[in-house]
Amino acid sequence: MMRQQFDVPCKISIEQTVEHFHAHVELGKEVKIRPGDQVQVHGDPIQIKFGERIDVSRTATITRAGVLKRSWTKLAAYFDFAELYEVSFNPGRVR
Repeated sequence: MMRQQFDVPCKISIEQTVEHFHAHVELGKEVKIRPGDQVQVHGDPIQIKFGERIDVSRTATITRAGVLKRSWTKLAAYFDFAELYEVSFNPGRVR
């Protein structure tokens, strides 16, 4: 079975300041990532010093998940999300 792959331009925004500490990737061409899809951004690693902010243009390869992998990812995500719940059984008032 052949997986669908295609390249898209992307913009990487990195900031490491007192106010913000983040790295975001915005994909071009209004590409929507679906469960199970893979994104690989190409290029050398980016390093910035504290107090800096940088925007870099790169290319990313999107690999679409097949029906089976997409379904498995949705199912696994449901159970991972359920781990966030904390359930406690309290016997009532302590006397």
